[in-house]
Amino acid sequence: MKPIHIPSVLERLCIQNVSDRSSAITSFSPVDGQAIASAPRTTKEDYDTLVEKAGDAFSQWKQVPAPKRGEIVRQIGESLRFHKEDLGQLVSYEMGKSLQEGLGEVQEMIDICDFAVGLSRQLYGLTTHSERPAHRMFEQWHPLGIVGIISAFNFPVAVWSWNAAIAWVCGNVCVWKPSEKTPITALACQNIVSTIFSNNNLPQAVSCLIQGDAELGKSLASDPRVQLVSATGSTRMGKSVAQAVAARLGRTILELGGNNAIIVSAHADLETALLACVFGAVGTAGQRCTSTRRLIIHESIYDTFKARLIDAYKQLRIGNPLDEVNHVGPLIDEEAVKSYLEAIKKCEEEGGRFIVEGGVLKGAIYPSKCYVKPCIAEVEPAYKIVQQETFAPILYIMKYKELEDAIDMQNNVPQGLSSAIMTLNLREAERFLSVNGSDCGIANVNIGTSGAEIGGAFGGEKETGGGRESGSDAWKAYMRRQTNTINYSDKLPLAQGIKFKL
Repeated sequence: MKPIHIPSVLERLCIQNVSDRSSAITSFSPVDGQAIASAPRTTKEDYDTLVEKAGDAFSQWKQVPAPKRGEIVRQIGESLRFHKEDLGQLVSYEMGKSLQEGLGEVQEMIDICDFAVGLSRQLYGLTTHSERPAHRMFEQWHPLGIVGIISAFNFPVAVWSWNAAIAWVCGNVCVWKPSEKTPITALACQNIVSTIFSNNNLPQAVSCLIQGDAELGKSLASDPRVQLVSATGSTRMGKSVAQAVAARLGRTILELGGNNAIIVSAHADLETALLACVFGAVGTAGQRCTSTRRLIIHESIYDTFKARLIDAYKQLRIGNPLDEVNHVGPLIDEEAVKSYLEAIKKCEEEGGRFIVEGGVLKGAIYPSKCYVKPCIAEVEPAYKIVQQETFAPILYIMKYKELEDAIDMQNNVPQGLSSAIMTLNLREAERFLSVNGSDCGIANVNIGTSGAEIGGAFGGEKETGGGRESGSDAWKAYMRRQTNTINYSDKLPLAQGIKFKL
């Protein structure tokens, strides 16, 4: 493996350490517990100034033709390509995900920029026939203004880019509040973007970065100057944001908790199913909103598949995520480890039986306290702990007899983000995707619950929040629809045949 020198990475990404400031946010890597760098904390005064600048920048940015805005986003994508290796290494080191996943996250940013460039020439409206003679009706879409983006630590840059790239080509400006657990990758992205806007003689406040704790997020949610808040995180956080934004009749895009299940049918290709289930459960150390948390396995193959799962878990390599031979890195911090241990305890108290034991890993090869064992428990679907989302590599398995029972088990949780069925039976696949099938925003056949592509709208139902980001027609959430009617006659016929004379 090529050695990775983080100080050089920070230098190339123009990260200026501000550890000398009393209000700085210092980021510590879960990989080895070492301080990476410190970022400036946004004060209330700083926040107000930035939002005011963002409003001024919107007045200029919205006047730029959409294809020209797309050209700016194209340049951002090119800069991300140039910095991909450094930024991917920083994502891996600051968040703790594998280097491959860190590089993949930067690739997602590049991909959404490419998508947004094409979209900048496709912000289509509709032409509608009027019931009145010599009238034309049509719809057009206008930018909203300031879009607030609250992102989570597990995808410290990709989710921001899903929102920002689309919002920019739609003519909006963005104010980004990243997780306080990953401030340095956010700073690196802001440096990249600011350079592009500056090089094009555009106001840098088209993209604003604010850094701080939950109170700063509350300021964003309650600010009437911010027309839309897109928030990614826990359901608890999302409900708080939704209430604050709704109180001022603003708009939200909410991407919240996931409690995702894979149904493994008796008709499944077990090789494909095994890979999908293991990666879904342990990828990013179980810290994806789309991580596989429940396996619902047909009773006829339950024992066989369980044995294969146990054997696969024995082969997992846990360690420094910057070393590509390892499959699993650390959890984000010691608080996450505490939640992991509490979930294991609750599962055991309810009667769960661990067939692959969990625990915290110690020793010289684990230089921080954030490395844990991916584990598997046999459970009943009604256990309270199974209804909850634990951001950790804990996999719950259960058996089913009839497909209808499996679908009911999958749907019978508060969350509704991602779902999958592994089957070669066409009728089962179609049943799973039908109106009586999965109630999730994402429903897959013969692939796992994680690994969404940017071309499709991403999001879920129920306590997942109902939001959609990224591809398809998700762009409409970042714009306001306007219906226009043009009368090109010399008369004024009224709708519904109403007569009015003076």
